[in-house]
Amino acid sequence: MRRGPQVALVLGLLCIYLAQANFAPHFFDNGVGSTNGNMALFSLPEDTPVGSHVYTLNGTDPEGDPISYHISFDPSTRSVFSVDPNFGNITLVEELDREREDEIEAIISISDGLNLVAEKVVIVVTDANDEAPRFLQEPYNILVPENTPAGSSIFKVQAEDKDTGSGGSVTYFLQSLHSSKFTVDRHSGVLRLQAGATLDYEKSRAHFITVVAKDGGGRLRGADVVFSATTTVTINVEDVQDTAPIFVGTPYYGYVYEDTLPVTEVNSSGSPAAQSTVPVIIRIVDLNNHPPTFYGESGPQNKFELSMFEHPPQGEILRGLKITVNDSDQGANAKFNLRLVGPGGIFRVVPQTVLNEAQVTIIVENSAAIDFEKSKSLTFKLLAIEVNTPEKFSSTADIVIQLLDTNDNVPKFTSHYYIARIPENVPGGSNVVAVTAVDPDTGPWGKVQYSIYGTGSDLFLIHPSTGLIYTQPWASLDAEGTSRYNFYVKAEDMDGRYSLAEVFVTLLDVNDHYPQFVQSVQEKTMVLGTPLKIEATDQDAEEPNNLVDYSITRAEPVNVFDIDAHTGEIRLKNSIRSLEALHNITPSGEYSWSLQVQAKDRGSPSFSTTALLKIDITDTERLSRSSMAAFLIQTKDNPMKAVGVLAGVMAIVVAITVLISTATFWRNKKSNKVLPVRRVLRRRPSPAPHTVRIEWLKFRRAKAASKFILKEDPPNENCNNSRVGVTVPPRAPALPPPPKMASSTVAQQTVPTVSGSLTPQPSQQLPTPKPLGGPAQSSLVSELKQKFEKKSLGNKAYV
Repeated sequence: MRRGPQVALVLGLLCIYLAQANFAPHFFDNGVGSTNGNMALFSLPEDTPVGSHVYTLNGTDPEGDPISYHISFDPSTRSVFSVDPNFGNITLVEELDREREDEIEAIISISDGLNLVAEKVVIVVTDANDEAPRFLQEPYNILVPENTPAGSSIFKVQAEDKDTGSGGSVTYFLQSLHSSKFTVDRHSGVLRLQAGATLDYEKSRAHFITVVAKDGGGRLRGADVVFSATTTVTINVEDVQDTAPIFVGTPYYGYVYEDTLPVTEVNSSGSPAAQSTVPVIIRIVDLNNHPPTFYGESGPQNKFELSMFEHPPQGEILRGLKITVNDSDQGANAKFNLRLVGPGGIFRVVPQTVLNEAQVTIIVENSAAIDFEKSKSLTFKLLAIEVNTPEKFSSTADIVIQLLDTNDNVPKFTSHYYIARIPENVPGGSNVVAVTAVDPDTGPWGKVQYSIYGTGSDLFLIHPSTGLIYTQPWASLDAEGTSRYNFYVKAEDMDGRYSLAEVFVTLLDVNDHYPQFVQSVQEKTMVLGTPLKIEATDQDAEEPNNLVDYSITRAEPVNVFDIDAHTGEIRLKNSIRSLEALHNITPSGEYSWSLQVQAKDRGSPSFSTTALLKIDITDTERLSRSSMAAFLIQTKDNPMKAVGVLAGVMAIVVAITVLISTATFWRNKKSNKVLPVRRVLRRRPSPAPHTVRIEWLKFRRAKAASKFILKEDPPNENCNNSRVGVTVPPRAPALPPPPKMASSTVAQQTVPTVSGSLTPQPSQQLPTPKPLGGPAQSSLVSELKQKFEKKSLGNKAYV
């Protein structure tokens, strides 16, 4: 009855131990381009319809247990995919938009019910031509002087397409090419006045042109599509003083009188009768006959040039321009405004209103727009136009700024990541992938140096100038050891400005391993009706190189066993159902057979190996006769399992023993009952003076020990409740008469003894000492002798 709970406890712990031996499932890694596996380097076009089956998660469990699949996303992001837990089919449940989200992070997991394995994957969203060009900074209203030379650029339209590749490239053209005075550059969007065309404020004060921006086209949901956008540019023609005055109502007729006489009053006879004089005041009024004029250091000038570095500080004055403007008229006729005509918002002119004369200052307004890589020169017109005169006289001067390059750009890679797949058996020094970074700066600032770093870069090198990545000369790659490498490539200019890109290198498995059995010769026991299994492993990294097929190449006798080609399970043929039937087809009448089993992988070329298998066959009736034999037979193919079970049983026994001992100790401690001590101190009768006792001990020590036989007390089963019995020690033999000595008082001494009965011999003669009955008695007598010797030495020292 006591063994029942212990057996149950042992079985429970044994089940826990066996359950802990369950191995975790894992995903298959089928690499780039595969539609099933662990979604490694998986990419998906952004125009994929919602509801599409886009991928299949695929994995396995070493024990063959049913597995389930799951996918999850960060709570702050969208749940873009759903997964069928049983079949691993992944379905797109939300629309993709690469321009908003070009990568999707997800957590995929596989579980066999006990173990769960999770992996973080990044799904790359590739571009589709789903965006149309869009014009920037609309509406477009520009002012162009009517005397603008033919072929001059007057404005630049700009449109952007968020797509990549050809779908993101934009070209420009005018909707009506024949009736317009203007043309547009198809790549830059710069509007120009056509060759031979002129503007005339007096004939047409405004022109309206329609500009079309078209992308380069691309694929969208399986079809080639092209998107475009249009905008209207309003060109207001600005009047300049280019027409002479015209007399109206000509010809004019009138009379001119010769005035050579005073005034005078004439009488009837024609002689002056009287005269008078009057003063006449003539006021000279300024005539507006001078337009504003620009002057340089050497006189009137209508073109000014300057060289400067790109991206000057905000608010910087262009000190290289020495410009003065003057109007020689007076008063209101000499008041005029200054403004810059050209790309807006880059510079501003000070002052904006001038009376008679002023020094012109041009100040930087937008440093970012002064970019050498966008335009190597900037051209403006400085316009001075009168304010309050009917003539509106004006003049212009060209401002040409030549930009000088600075190191203001970072080298940029053509892609954020590069993917390469190479066979694992490539020789050292083989090319892997070439990366490219572009620095738009000129001269030495545009020269790019490449380098690599990261934990996975040890086996690779990169050419510092070309960006070609290749393997180390001594590198020996092995997909079975490490199948994927991930490191970073750095592009850096001479001033240390740099950018990074990520490189993924996947090793393609090559069939370079033979299948291996655990042992080339194996002995196994088969229970009738139950298959046994033989297993070989192939260390190659990928399928089909590591898939093994089994076959029986030789058996004696034949037609006894079948083997499952995929699992390696060996069974008796269906016609053999008993040991008697097996005995009848065996020439020797034995129950042992030898098989030669071949394990062959599915690689190309294929490798194989063989093992010799010796099989003993028994049935359940024989096994039931001995549970230990059955256990040994069942664990014969897996000795570590037997060792583990035995170790578990021993651990349980030790644990139970410790629990029982601990419980007994605490019970005794709680009841204040302490086990008696086997050694007891007894007080002997008062001894004689030390001198006599010492002499007696000196001569009689050996004989005194031999006169006693040690008898151990029998064990007392109820030792916690009974007192130890004390036996009366026997009297020592009579001592010789003490010698005469000075009287002195000697302290009483006690001699330790051992519990038990010391019985004197019946004979008065001193018998020859016999060997004591056992090791316990010998040890006690030896201890008694040592006590006597120590006491005698102490007495000598005292005397």
